[in-house]
Amino acid sequence: MEQLRELSPDLCPGGTLEREPAAAPAQAQIVHAGQACVVKEDNISERVYTIREGDTLALQCLLTGHPRPQVRWTKTAGSASDKFQETSVFNETLRIERIARTQGGRYYCKAENGVGVPAIKSIRVDVQYLDEPVLTVHQTVSDVRGNFYQEKTVFLRCTVNSNPPARFIWKRGSDTLSHSQDNGVDIYEPLYTQGETKVLKLKNLRPQDYASYTCQVSVRNVCGIPDRAVTFRLTNATAPPALKLSVNETLVVNPGENVTVQCLLTGGDPLPQLQWSHGPGPLPLGALAQGGTLSIPSVQARDSGYYNCTATNNVGNPAKKTVNLLVRSMRNATFQITPDVIKESENIQLGQDLKLSCHVDAVPQEKVSYQWFKNGKPARMSKRLLVTRNDPELPAVTSSLELIDLHFSDYGTYLCMASFPGSPVPDLSVEVNISSETVPPTISVPKGRAVVTVREGSPAELQCEVRGKPRPPVLWSRVDKEAVLLPSGLPLEETPDGKLRLERVSRDMSGTYRCQTARYNGFNVRAREAQVQLNVQFPPEVEPSSQDVRQALGRPVLLRCSLLRGSPQRIASVAWRFKGQLLPPPPVVPAATEAADHAELRLDALTRDSSGSYECSLSNDVGSATCLFQVSAKAYSPEFYFDTPNPTRSHKLSKNYSYVLQWTQREPDAVDPVLNYRLSVRQLNQHNAMVKAIPVRRVEKGQLLEFILTDLRVPHSYEIRLTPYTTFGAGDTASRTIYYTEHNTCHFEDEKICGYTQDLTDNFDWTRQNALTQNPKRSPNTGPPTDISGTPEGYYMFIETSRPRELGDRARLVSPLYNASAKFYCVSFFYHMYGKHIGSLNLLVRSRNKGALDTHAWSLSGNKGNVWQQAHVPINPSGPFQIIFEGVRGSGYLGDIAIDDVTLKKGECPRKPMDPNKVVVMPGSRAPCQSCSRFWGPVAIFLLALQR
Repeated sequence: MEQLRELSPDLCPGGTLEREPAAAPAQAQIVHAGQACVVKEDNISERVYTIREGDTLALQCLLTGHPRPQVRWTKTAGSASDKFQETSVFNETLRIERIARTQGGRYYCKAENGVGVPAIKSIRVDVQYLDEPVLTVHQTVSDVRGNFYQEKTVFLRCTVNSNPPARFIWKRGSDTLSHSQDNGVDIYEPLYTQGETKVLKLKNLRPQDYASYTCQVSVRNVCGIPDRAVTFRLTNATAPPALKLSVNETLVVNPGENVTVQCLLTGGDPLPQLQWSHGPGPLPLGALAQGGTLSIPSVQARDSGYYNCTATNNVGNPAKKTVNLLVRSMRNATFQITPDVIKESENIQLGQDLKLSCHVDAVPQEKVSYQWFKNGKPARMSKRLLVTRNDPELPAVTSSLELIDLHFSDYGTYLCMASFPGSPVPDLSVEVNISSETVPPTISVPKGRAVVTVREGSPAELQCEVRGKPRPPVLWSRVDKEAVLLPSGLPLEETPDGKLRLERVSRDMSGTYRCQTARYNGFNVRAREAQVQLNVQFPPEVEPSSQDVRQALGRPVLLRCSLLRGSPQRIASVAWRFKGQLLPPPPVVPAATEAADHAELRLDALTRDSSGSYECSLSNDVGSATCLFQVSAKAYSPEFYFDTPNPTRSHKLSKNYSYVLQWTQREPDAVDPVLNYRLSVRQLNQHNAMVKAIPVRRVEKGQLLEFILTDLRVPHSYEIRLTPYTTFGAGDTASRTIYYTEHNTCHFEDEKICGYTQDLTDNFDWTRQNALTQNPKRSPNTGPPTDISGTPEGYYMFIETSRPRELGDRARLVSPLYNASAKFYCVSFFYHMYGKHIGSLNLLVRSRNKGALDTHAWSLSGNKGNVWQQAHVPINPSGPFQIIFEGVRGSGYLGDIAIDDVTLKKGECPRKPMDPNKVVVMPGSRAPCQSCSRFWGPVAIFLLALQR
């Protein structure tokens, strides 16, 4: 890689190893991308983020800690995974496109890396919105005539949903209304209303009250949300809607008929809007609602329900009419045989009473007609043969035939027929035979079927046999408390033949099943029941499913594969393979023969030849499962250190930058010592890479290694790949991308000046220029000839103090808003203050934690010479902040002040800051270096001796 000319391995004496352990617990802080829109300035803080509904929310969790912490986002009263984010909840940045008001709330970032306790930070997201207002008109409750006469009082109610709370303005025409200007109006906020509401009360209507009224709502342009308004014209004809139906409120029709219902307006001004709805669910497929007419072609039983016609015109309450549409239908005919209840008998006996009951599910239920037949002929009523309806002990609208003092002649076949007289709906009937052979049921499990064992994925059939006459259906249910539902998803399932058929059984279907007789289509007596046990066999589950085993060469290795669960829960056979080849069975340990819940393989000494993939296959006669082991002496991958303070160092003269790369070695003692690292550096979007070997001494766990990448080209990014090498060979590679970022260092080379802005409250502005763009007629003996680099193309910022500037005029340059992610910061910059009329240069910090509070952090006044000098200013902001450079004009025009190369760094300033009056070497002269001073010192002494 041509751009990467030199890679320097030395940062500090003694090599690349620092002695203090680098492991650190996770720390986190939540910041937001971009400027939050706010209602009040004191709401700006790192914990509150205000955003307009529909905009994009981006929250970033700033992390420190080593190893690199893992992140998870959650939200109060719900997980962050509830379909509201476009990015994974495990990303450091949580992004929500088109945020909705329901997505406001407190968001939590949890960061953990296994060192210490997890770090949890939160931020409250406040979503701002303003809906369209709704204006409704009401009159006094005592008025029942529907029109608004002059002696009546009218209430105009305006309701809106908003955040923050909206401000209401009432207007009559174009005039704003208030209590003080018109005694005939009253404006107030009612109690117990949903949303925000303001009421305009017109007391005892006057002629001038018949006018257009506008309700304007505003959230004071917060987040750029414009005001909204709604207008209503009040006249002497204004009236609430009134309706009537063309049919009865209950409409009974036959299936297949075409149904048309008309909803007619009988009043209302303005003209009301009509709407049809259906409950439950939407209108039927094929239904057509046009105005007040609802048409349903070829109506079916599923179309039964309530149909609502609603008329609204925002005057009074909406008018509503409901039609209960009943489509005739019958289904599910059942019967019951009830022996003599008084004598608590469960059998049919001569001389005792007997009741036969018949029921169908019908619409409308109360219109069903029942008729009883005996042996094909209508049953004749007598003192011993009674027909009753609506027995309280039976379902509603049930017909019962009671036989008093049963005789032999009462034996026979009884038939119950249900019908809708005069309707084309087909009749339904059910038949029951009464004889000496009619006996209550018994239920049992066939021999050998009490326990059913099948393999997972196969079909299964559970069976119970019912004897008796007639044979009732069999109802199946689960006995296990933790599994109350059947595989079908129902708590109870009916089978006519007593067989419960299950397709593709799974292990969670294992358990006890209950079969019991139904109390319909048979005897209405205590249910008989039995139980069947279902055992579902499945292959074993093992651990570990996959394991990475590292060990130094020559050391022993023990591999264990354990059986977690399976059915049957036992190991039938074990097979070990190495690189796919079957190995001889390991020797059996006598003490371990009884504990058949795992298998082991021991390697006495790991070698290069014995390194590789091992598989252990455990079987339980149903299937098998495999433990996979990757055994090697490879070193683990290094773990990059992401908390290096200010790793990027730019060099303005050469347009290059360097990067401090730091890392620790994961588990260095698990394998042979690391001898060196192979570093690969590749510029993104390029193919060639620069590769260098970095020798190291013994690496200990937690120790920080460091390497300086130099001559990286601005503004390119690079892919870094780092591989440890031991006597075994190459280990696992770690990779990361480093980016050139200049968001904390500003050279003012771009017209956007790094997001700095001119303060609107000052007297004049800072100017961006270089040696090529400066005014040739500028005042001499003040201001810099070039920027800090000494090149004519380099830009800097300065204040021009010539006319019309006056003594004390101020120019302020304000930085972007920074989110405080560290306790201490250092602001470094170069300044040029040359001229006999130099005023002052101030550095201020504007804290945005609780309001905009400006505090002085640094100040310098007077002529400091025609040189660039550097200042380091420590600051400790308590929350989001901005830095402000304030230039103050002195007593005359020879007072130009300039700044360049502003850097904001986390951490404290250098302990030995540069002397404020120390001259910074200007371009064209040799750059200072320690080696030069060490060389020229003895030479100077030698020349001095010669002069003497």
